[in-house]
Amino acid sequence: MRGAVLWMACLVLLGGCATLARRPPPPSTINHTEPVGYTSAVRLVTTDLTGYTEQAPQFLEGIRRAAAGRRVNILALSGGGSSGAFGAGALVGLTEAHARPRFELVTGVSAGAIIAPFAFLGPAWDARLKATIEDSRRHPPVGSLGWRFAQLILAPLGLFGHDRLSELIDRHITAAMLRAVAHATAGGRRLIIATTDLDSQETVLWDMGAIAAKGGRRALALFRKIVVASASVPGVFPPVLIPVHDGDRQYDELHVDGGVTTPIFIFPLVAGLRPQDLAPLRGADVYIIINGKLASPPDRTPINTVDVVSRSISAGITAATRSTVVESQAIARQMGMELRITQIPPGYPSSADFDFGTRHMRALFAYGERCAALGMLWMTPTQANMLNMEARPHEQLDPRRCPAGVGTLARRAR
Repeated sequence: MRGAVLWMACLVLLGGCATLARRPPPPSTINHTEPVGYTSAVRLVTTDLTGYTEQAPQFLEGIRRAAAGRRVNILALSGGGSSGAFGAGALVGLTEAHARPRFELVTGVSAGAIIAPFAFLGPAWDARLKATIEDSRRHPPVGSLGWRFAQLILAPLGLFGHDRLSELIDRHITAAMLRAVAHATAGGRRLIIATTDLDSQETVLWDMGAIAAKGGRRALALFRKIVVASASVPGVFPPVLIPVHDGDRQYDELHVDGGVTTPIFIFPLVAGLRPQDLAPLRGADVYIIINGKLASPPDRTPINTVDVVSRSISAGITAATRSTVVESQAIARQMGMELRITQIPPGYPSSADFDFGTRHMRALFAYGERCAALGMLWMTPTQANMLNMEARPHEQLDPRRCPAGVGTLARRAR
């Protein structure tokens, strides 16, 4: 995660070289403004108790009905930049092992937001998922150092139009995908992607199926824009403006990477205040794919602004992800859910989050694919937490060893 935040520190040093012309944001943190052509029901601010109370019953009952008498299956995908190749490979490996559930609810953040539509649509879209990962390797969304500094200075002015990330999304999120997501949603299943509204500093959860159900160019454009926003790491990619309205009043919201405020999620934050609303999902099977490491070897920090800021932010993201896993475990116990987690083990010899090179991405994809195919992907929350807290978790790992087979403490916790 350290590479992902280095550019944030660089952006701080640049000090805001350009200003994006925009309308003011909505005046209220918890607002019911609407994207043009939609109702406020297509999204939820994760702290909006009133909105959650209104939307939750129909939303959750739909998921229960979609399971058709089976246990509900839920998948949550974290961010991780190029390390998203691990999660993509894991999904393909589960298909190969005939062990991939049909997920009634899929959530995604950042890199996980790019993978989430393919995960939601199931094994029939594995070839397209693989093509997306390969395309991101051939045409990295992060360009050269000089190109990226030009983007940092000029992209807010709109001089570049679609950047490389937008072009990648445009190629792989198609009208056919929109129709498929709409069809799956009609049966009650749900695909939810998170962005961060910088103006309100809140997490916004988008019901992508409700957007897809509108159909047409406007729906496809908004669908793509939300995925781009969710994956737009501040300082690496420009923020995304989303026009909204409240009657005759027009506003602009500025959205960036959902991982800024929530590294991974299953339910809105406000759900913790009303656990009784989650009753339709009692007994669900919950799967969490963390596209990254939750423990890293010690590394000497140079005493300079960039390194101190970037490592501080990285430490915060790692701690927030760990806390989310613990909180998810508590909710799962309360609701009788079975929680399974996978992650890149601490000792796996992976590179930085923005290393889109052939060797790194292909190796991580193959690693996730092989471990899933062998049935060695999933750990219990206790196993995962103990793995990250093991006395010697940082020895370089034999890449043949899978997450469920790593670490003495993890094995004892089975």
